[in-house]
Amino acid sequence: MAETEAVDPNAPVTKISTPIELTYRFTAGRAASRFIKGLLDKKILGQRCPECLKVYVPPRGSCAACGVPTQEEVELPPSGIVTTFCVVNVPFYGQKIKIPYVTGTILLDGADIGFMHLLQEVEADEVRMGMRVEAIWQDEADMVPGLESIKYFRPTGEPDAPYDDYKEYV
Repeated sequence: MAETEAVDPNAPVTKISTPIELTYRFTAGRAASRFIKGLLDKKILGQRCPECLKVYVPPRGSCAACGVPTQEEVELPPSGIVTTFCVVNVPFYGQKIKIPYVTGTILLDGADIGFMHLLQEVEADEVRMGMRVEAIWQDEADMVPGLESIKYFRPTGEPDAPYDDYKEYV
């Protein structure tokens, strides 16, 4: 709009551009605290439901399906399967990773719930469902109490998992 144009003070505002930030506090609780502390030791800890036997990673302290507390802790390997993924091609403010890059849902071996994480050391057009991946950890000095302690996941070079192994998680 040119500076000389009159602005109708009664016209609706249709869009604005503004920076936005969201700060919040998260109370981890026992299950999430053990998970976060485990990451600092390069361990991925989940919890198993005593009724349906599903393994939750990250653990939630209770089973969403059965509604019972989960107390049995399970250490999972830092490897798993890409069940779904997204190629990111849109730049954004503060971006640190060159586009295109890929995020994927990783179903760790032995887990029943996948979680989102970054995939690296693979071209975006080579990522596929069923791809076997492994965690690459941050250097000791860069470890933090959170999933950022896992730098990213990369392909293992193993054959892809058959679709039947992960179709329930897509």
